[in-house]
Amino acid sequence: MKKSIYLYTLVAALGGFLFGFDTAVINGAMPFFTEFFNLSSAMQGWGVSSALVGSVLGALFIGWPGDYFGRRNMLRVLALLFLISALGTGLAHNFSWFVIYRFIGGLAIGGSSVLSPMYISEISPKEYRGRLTITFQLAIVIGVLVAFFSDYLWLEVGPNNWRWMFATEALPAFVFFVLLFFVKKSPRWLVKNGEVEAAKAVLKEVNHGDIDHILNDIVESIDNEVLSKNIYLFKKPYLGLVLIGISIGFFNQFTGINIIMYYATDIFRSAGISTSSAIGQTVIIGFVNLIFTLIAMKLIDKVGRKRLLLIGSLGMSFFLAVFSWAFFNEHFGGSILLIVLIGFISFFASSQGAVIWVLLAEMFPNNIRARGSSIGSFSHWFFNALMAFLFPVIAGSFQGGRGIGFIFGFYALVTFYSFFFFRKYLNETKGQSLEDLEKVMLHKP
Repeated sequence: MKKSIYLYTLVAALGGFLFGFDTAVINGAMPFFTEFFNLSSAMQGWGVSSALVGSVLGALFIGWPGDYFGRRNMLRVLALLFLISALGTGLAHNFSWFVIYRFIGGLAIGGSSVLSPMYISEISPKEYRGRLTITFQLAIVIGVLVAFFSDYLWLEVGPNNWRWMFATEALPAFVFFVLLFFVKKSPRWLVKNGEVEAAKAVLKEVNHGDIDHILNDIVESIDNEVLSKNIYLFKKPYLGLVLIGISIGFFNQFTGINIIMYYATDIFRSAGISTSSAIGQTVIIGFVNLIFTLIAMKLIDKVGRKRLLLIGSLGMSFFLAVFSWAFFNEHFGGSILLIVLIGFISFFASSQGAVIWVLLAEMFPNNIRARGSSIGSFSHWFFNALMAFLFPVIAGSFQGGRGIGFIFGFYALVTFYSFFFFRKYLNETKGQSLEDLEKVMLHKP
């Protein structure tokens, strides 16, 4: 691969790092800002899900500006939103302003979940597209790990430790903004906007082989009528892809992964573990997440997206069922929970975690990619927000850990069903150009 592709990929993937950091930093901070603002269970859920409401809206509405202004330019805007959110949340003097700044950060998370992997997918050579796009997920995982570790380091600095936990994100957000001035625009976006020669120049930077052939395929795939009207998203031949994209987002959240990311500290504390030990165990979970994401990065272009999803669905459903059972057993302990979560995370990171953003970035044709990916990501964030808000309410409605047991038992059933859905409806996407893949997805001759 050419050196420039590494630079463009790594810079775009910083959106994933901030996504992961912002998502996970609230885990360790939660006991402290909950006490500081004297929050009820419902308000605690709102403190978490306020960012997710922003993520829902950010994912849903980023498609049009991503098409109109370009992926790179909108990523610059999102970088500024991350920066504002980090500083604002850390300085918030009341819960209302805390929620507002979390919401702003959510807009950036939702937007970056669409545009960062899409940008990487659109500049990547087909032979390496899977592992390059999965760099976004790797960056998310590293962001989660850094957030967990950062929370742990700020633990003993006093009553304002939660402020430092949130404000730490400002530095990488600023770096992301600056580095985005050193990357080129997406060649496929350039073609859609009539800048064919500029697109050809970018393709030469990142691809080997017949550049004229690649460019010609991109030009032929563009249909300006479809580009200009959203109604085509909900008609054949695009409707089926949109529904699959929505389902991918749904099944990803009903693994319970983000409940673990947000509430792992509280879950461990419910098992009788101290706050500091609980936060320490989340760091272990973060390391496991990283290791198995790296494994998936090696496998995705060889084994394929679909096979990874099928294997992961079976493994995750098993460990989710065991996790559920543990909360109905009076003798469960923190060590058992940690082992089971490590098993679950290993299967999630090497399947759903690795594959979702790759699929949403590559499965839609050039004509609807930004809008289609936006809808799939919207589904992910909508169910994420719903689960995050309801979890403390439902869990608190039962004595002991029974509420957590019921919730994760339900996740186990849904995840097991996802195996059959993916096996029936999902096409394999490895090793094909985005334009060739479009013909397969839409069943063109």
